[in-house]
Amino acid sequence: MVVVNQAGEIVLLNLQAENQFGYSRDELVGQQVTNIIPEGFAERLIADDLRSAADALAQQIGTGIELVARRKDGSEFPIEIMLSPLESADGILVTAAIRNISKRKAAENQLLQAQKLESIGRLAGGIAHDFNNMLFAIRGYAELLTEDLATANRATFDPDGALVSVKAISDAAERAAVLTAQLLAFGRQQVVTPTVLDVNVAVTAIEPMLNQLIGENVKLILKLDPAAGHIRADPGQIGQIIVNLVVNARDAMPGGGAVTIESGNVTFDERYTMEHFEVTPGPYVLLAVSDNGTGMDRDTREHIFEPFFTTKDVDKGTGLGLATAYGIVGQAGGHVWLYSEPGLGSAFKLYFPRVDAAVEHASVTPDSPAIGVGTALVVEDDPAVRDMTTHLLQRAGFEVLAVADGAEAFAAAQRAERIDVLVTDVIMPKLSGIDLAEQMMEVYPLMGVVLLSGYTAETLDLERVTAGGATFVSKPVSSNELTQAVHHAIASRRATPDAT
Repeated sequence: MVVVNQAGEIVLLNLQAENQFGYSRDELVGQQVTNIIPEGFAERLIADDLRSAADALAQQIGTGIELVARRKDGSEFPIEIMLSPLESADGILVTAAIRNISKRKAAENQLLQAQKLESIGRLAGGIAHDFNNMLFAIRGYAELLTEDLATANRATFDPDGALVSVKAISDAAERAAVLTAQLLAFGRQQVVTPTVLDVNVAVTAIEPMLNQLIGENVKLILKLDPAAGHIRADPGQIGQIIVNLVVNARDAMPGGGAVTIESGNVTFDERYTMEHFEVTPGPYVLLAVSDNGTGMDRDTREHIFEPFFTTKDVDKGTGLGLATAYGIVGQAGGHVWLYSEPGLGSAFKLYFPRVDAAVEHASVTPDSPAIGVGTALVVEDDPAVRDMTTHLLQRAGFEVLAVADGAEAFAAAQRAERIDVLVTDVIMPKLSGIDLAEQMMEVYPLMGVVLLSGYTAETLDLERVTAGGATFVSKPVSSNELTQAVHHAIASRRATPDAT
């Protein structure tokens, strides 16, 4: 027990306090309480009306205030303080009951680590399960295709059957790419193309599709605030979140009901963020999806954003939808709140930082790019990816020089009469694709640049080259997407004023 006066001085303490902090009573009485509780405690007591401050603090007795204390030897330990006001002849005093919670914190950390390991185990198991299914399809149809092609000169060759195998392989690979994108979004490592957008427009643009998804027995209600501000996010990801939440709401109402999508403006002040440490003060745009379905109990709510956790049947969901949404919102600088009770439905409230900027309209690229003309220098350390990129560009009409690293790229460029475009992986040993692109753009100012990557470990550095006309494309990339990116990079670089 420690008693503090209006000046923040210790006026009384018991033997346990002496033992806990390593001071004698004479050493502490008359000293500032900040000597033993450096941060947080004194700030709560400094107020024009100490009685009001103490009364407010007294209301927190049931929960306690967690702070960090400091011993005489300088070592620190976690504490929980319960405060109450005390009237005396010398004025209002504040009594602090201080508990050392080191053991509790250690136990909490052990539990947290165990929960993390459990989540990682569920994540690994879910990935292995889904990828094994996809790999089974890819391997099986590849074997069938190999057998069919081996009989190509025989009368038994079935071209239609070969096409079926190729289509099945392509479909399985597409599912694998989607799963990978979901995992990256969950880990906030997905490559995104954020633009300034209007959430109301994003919702209304997919309203017809949402009505088709929910069916006739579920009503879609839009409550969009016309004054809702703009956000900076990837438009495709925002649509993905809305669709996922609406589908989940539909599944929670097997007998029918209503799904409501709302938008609006919200401002979080310092007081709110003190209670929600993951939130930064400032203006936000709210996007909420709610239903009047079955709702969730406490145990489900605690696990709902974990990857591969699902309450649906095995064949009706992977358990990545909400984990993906959580990661997408976090990557955009926002946060998610869930409100749900059994029998009362659920409400997912997404808060995105509000930006004061005009909406950016994405440019439309043609579905069928023109035939490639010129020479492309492909730099990729993975042989399989390098060969595939080479074949795709050659099929599009480009002449291709393919090398494994940056040193080989410079040597190849010096030997070639002309390089029209550099196509390079971002993450490579020795010299990264970004550093390579930056150096090559200085030497060859008219050369287009396309950067390829499957994750965002170095995306903050991308602006070093994209500002000069380079184009970034996320792996995996289709033949059409790659060809479009190459044409765009060449055109953008040659249109750059500095590229003379």
